[in-house]
This record gives sequence, structure tokens and C-alpha cells, in this order.
Amino acid sequence: MLGAMMKQNLLISDLIEHAGKYHADTAIISRETAGDLNTTNWADVAASARKLSSALENLGLEQGDRVATLAWNNHRHLKIWFAVSGGGMVCHTLNPRLFPEQFIFICNDAADKAIFFDKTFMPLITGAREHLRTIKHFIYMGGHDAEVAAALPGVVFFDDLILGGSDDYTWPDLDEDTPCSLCYTSGTTGNPKGALYTNRSTMLHTFAISLPDCLNLSSQETILPVVPMFHANAWGIPYAAAMTGAKLVMPGPGLDGDSLVGLIDEQQVTLALGVPTIWMMLLASAEKSGSKLETLRRNVIGGSAAAPSMIAAFREKYGCETIHAWGMTETSPVGTANQIKGKHLHLEDDAMVNLRLGQGRPPFGIDLRIVDETGKPLPHDGKTEGALQCRGHWVVDTYFGNESSSLTKDGWFDTGDVSTIDADGYMVIRDRTKDIIKSGGEWISSVDLEGIAVSHPGVAMAAAIGAKHPKWDERPIIIAVKADGAEPTEDEIIAMFADKVAKWQIPDAVVFTDAIPLNGTGKMLKNKLREKFGDTLVKRMT
Repeated sequence: MLGAMMKQNLLISDLIEHAGKYHADTAIISRETAGDLNTTNWADVAASARKLSSALENLGLEQGDRVATLAWNNHRHLKIWFAVSGGGMVCHTLNPRLFPEQFIFICNDAADKAIFFDKTFMPLITGAREHLRTIKHFIYMGGHDAEVAAALPGVVFFDDLILGGSDDYTWPDLDEDTPCSLCYTSGTTGNPKGALYTNRSTMLHTFAISLPDCLNLSSQETILPVVPMFHANAWGIPYAAAMTGAKLVMPGPGLDGDSLVGLIDEQQVTLALGVPTIWMMLLASAEKSGSKLETLRRNVIGGSAAAPSMIAAFREKYGCETIHAWGMTETSPVGTANQIKGKHLHLEDDAMVNLRLGQGRPPFGIDLRIVDETGKPLPHDGKTEGALQCRGHWVVDTYFGNESSSLTKDGWFDTGDVSTIDADGYMVIRDRTKDIIKSGGEWISSVDLEGIAVSHPGVAMAAAIGAKHPKWDERPIIIAVKADGAEPTEDEIIAMFADKVAKWQIPDAVVFTDAIPLNGTGKMLKNKLREKFGDTLVKRMT
């Protein structure tokens, strides 16, 4: 034997132990459901997580049991994450924005044994309780509450439960392939499917997203994860904050623009992460309040493509660098981040702006390719479009409860996106496979059209869909929501496309609507829009 290195399993419990030991006094700020702010630190979160894990064992929960959460981003939710996964159980984050039928399906499919919930979601819990076949323990995330006790006989109170835990609890030495958390897809078509993450996959994902060429995290950051902990594990930020010792500011239920601007300014947030709809509200509130968002150096946008005008507003008005990222529940979720390379440091402004519009390149641990309809790999030349596929250390192989692999024969996961990839690995999402518009046999990107439409100051939100056409099969139209107090016209919006896209790609119509339907993670439900507006052009011709 020539020698050996120590070998330790990659475990989530080590993250919280590290944060509690080496970043003990770094603050964790969270807004409670009642609106008040709670201040704690990593030392308290670590100690509380150990006690809570012990208390869950006292309730009879065992390693491998699924423990659900129905909660906002707050300090109790953070403690639950580490307590459950650290103890060898599976933390199953539930999305409260799903339809009740999907909520019930997911709980039963996962066979959850216990559920933690914030008071906001009491109606969902009480309404669904009789349909939840496997849940034995309902745990209210707070102190004793007479109203909750009356509505849910036998309910357990978080603050009482944790007091019964042991201060001397020792984390189990698990195999690193032990499952740690379970996230379900948003289920826009059919029932949602579960992606079961392991300690190993989560730890590797945490290392990767913390790197400078990914999200560039450190103990110097004050991070505001606006993306919910029930949306693909808040993109892994709670884990990465523990690894790097960053200060966390958790917004609770206050996801409106005014509340977020207040938190950013009061807590001196340096990095915030969320979906485009959140940033639209935040920009409007900052403009209204006169806030300069002085400490906000970077924001990360994911979930769907951001409009170029939004990225420009952050850069030009607030000096905030926008990092476009891409991922999905099946990739834990980060698959790419748009950080520049050394050779890009001296790019002209227009070239830099153009580079920043894409979703970026993969960190080590993720590999990407594009393929044609036969599965043949296509060139990474930045121009050729194909179906985006990925593989890596934190990409799903088999969905929860399924026996068959979800991968292609040669081991790649098909993302459902259409993209280009250039020689440096920079990937640009051109569309979802199911949303791309095919007119006269040629493809038109709905993402590109939407970015142009929302650049009109009178448009708050826009979706591009393919409407039926007797000659071209389908033609693009824009479904738009007017900004407050604005009255844009159809001609004004269509005029925005001149010189920005080829003439044949310019939308044939603009239809105004009061609201665009969104799924549980804030993505536009274009199937609903196609059902409602797909005959627009045919009707105009008759």
C-alpha cells in the first residue's frame, strides 16, 4: 500500500455542523407569517436541527421515512431541512400553489409519514386531511395555538416538539447515497413526478454552485433567496449558505415588491435569487419608492427566460449584475450559470450584453449536448438548434417510485428544451419543445418574441403562442397583460418587432388579457393560452 487519504461520506449533516462551528454568529433573518422579523444564527440553527432530529425519532420516524413541509422560507423551515436529512429521513418540500388534487396525489405518492406546516396553509391541511392516507403526524410550525389545536385534533407544535429533543444527539453516519430530499415536478401535463436527491448528489451540487464560475458564494454575502424552498429546494441556496457561511435573509410570505425592497435595503442584501415575475414586481416597487438598491450587487434569474429589458434595468438603473441561470427539478436544479470567461473581460458593451442574455455554461459535474429528432448529436456552434440533453452527478436517473430509467439509451436526460450551445459551452434556451412555434415549416422562438414584447413600457407580462392559420399551419401571436395605468395598442407592440426579428417572424396579432395563468412555480401555462386563444387568427379571417 503506497498510502491513503481519509474517507468520509458526503453528508448534509456535515454542512450544518460546519456552519454552526465556524460561522456561529452569522445572522439568519426571517420574516414570520405574522409579519415580524426573527433573528437567529448558524449556531442556533445547528443546535436546533440536532434537537429536532432527535425529537422526530422520538415520534417514531425512521431513516428513509418521508417528512413533508408546507412552508415559507423561514428559520423553522431551515432547521427542518437539516434535521430531517441529517437524521437519514427524506425532506419532501410541498408546493402550496398546486391544485388540492395534485397536493393530495403528491403526499400519497410519496407516502409521507409527517408534515410540517405554516399557519398560512391551515385551510389546505384541514381540507385535505381525510384524503392523506399515510401522514401520522401534523406539526404546526410555531408555539401552542388554540385555533390550530381546535381545527386539527392531535396536532403537534414545533416549539414544544423541539424542546423534547436531546442536546446530546449525534448525527448518524449515513452512506452518502442515502436519499435526503424529494422534489416533485410542477406537473403542467399529467401527474407530477418526484426527483429523489441523495446526500452525495446534493453535496456535489452545493460545491458546484458555490464556485466563482457558477453563483460565486462566500461568507461575505448576504443572500436573499426569494425562490421558495418548495421550488427545487430554493436552487440549493440554503445548503450553499451553510457551506460558505453566508448570512441568509428569508422573506417568509412577503414576496411582494415592496416587502422585498424593504428587506434588501434594511438587511443590506448583496445577492438575491428568484424568477422573472418576482423581479418585475421588485423593479416597479424600487422605482415607486425611490430605492437605489445600493447594496444589491448581483441577482440570479432562473425558472424561465428573463426579458433583455429587465436585465438592462438592473444594470443601468441599479448597477446590479444579473446572472442568468438554467436548471430544472431533475437537475437538483442548477445546470448552467452565465458567468463570463477571462477572454470576455474586454468585450464591447453590446457584445457583453448579448453574451449575458443566454443561460450560461455548465459547472464541472454537468455535461450538455443538443441532438436532432433522431438523437444524433449536433454541433456546438452557437447557431444550430436542437433538443437539449444533460447528464451529471446531480441529474435524475429514475423518478421516485418508478423502476425504469428516464434516460436515453446512451445515458442522457432529455430536458424538453430547445437550445443552442457554442464552442465555449454557453447555452441559450430558444424555447420549450412543446412551445416553439412552427410556421410554414420554419421554427420561431416564443422566448425571443416575449422578450421584445415586454420591452414595451405598457406591457407587464407577455406570452407568445402559435395560433392556427389556414396557410402556414400556425402563426405567432402575443398574449399581453397591460401595465397598471397603461393603454398600449396592438399596432404599437407589433411595431416593436421591426428590425429585431426576421419579417416573417413578426407576430400577426396582439391580444390583451387581464392575467396569464401560471403554474405552481410561476411559469406560464401556454397550453391554457393555446386552448383559449389558439383560434384568434381563424376568427379574424371569418
